[in-house]
Amino acid sequence: MNRNSTGVIIVLIIVVAGGWYFLSDTKVKAPDTQTPTTNQMPVIGSTTTEMVVETAPSNATVAYTEQGFSPKSIAVTLGTSVTFVNQSSGGMWVASAAHPTHIVYSGTSLSQHCPDTTSSAFDACAAVASGDSFSFTFNKEGAWKYHNHMDASQTGVVIVIAPTPTPI
Repeated sequence: MNRNSTGVIIVLIIVVAGGWYFLSDTKVKAPDTQTPTTNQMPVIGSTTTEMVVETAPSNATVAYTEQGFSPKSIAVTLGTSVTFVNQSSGGMWVASAAHPTHIVYSGTSLSQHCPDTTSSAFDACAAVASGDSFSFTFNKEGAWKYHNHMDASQTGVVIVIAPTPTPI
C-alpha cells in the first residue's frame, strides 16, 4: 500500500466513525433542566412552552426584543390588560392582524381607527420607542393574532377566554 491509499483509508474511517456517532442514539444527553409550567392552557392543535394563563382579569406583560414577542402566545381572561414592552433597539408598533390593515379585532381599518380615541381597536397606531410600552384591554373572547407593524414577520397571539366561575 502506498501513502495515499493509507491516508484515504484513515479519512474514510474517521468519516464513518463520525457519522455513526452523530447519527446513533448513544450520545450522552444532558438532563432536562426546565421546570414544567403548571399554569398552561392547551390550545387545540398546538401547545407551546411559552403560553401563560392568567386566572382573573388583571394585567399581563409581553416583551418585544430583537428576537420578537415573548411569549408569542398568551392566554388571558376577558377584561385583562396586556402591556407590550419594547425591549428592542428599534420601534415597536403592536397591531391586530392582518398586516397592513389591522382590521381583525375592531372590524375597522387602520385609516378608520387611528387615532383610536375609544380604545376599542387593538392597535398602537404609532411606533413605540425602545423602553416604552403599549397597553390594551381585551374585551372580546377569541384568539387575536397581532404583529409588529414595523416588522410584520414578528407576530404573536393573545387568546382571550371567559373567566371560570368560582364555585360557591
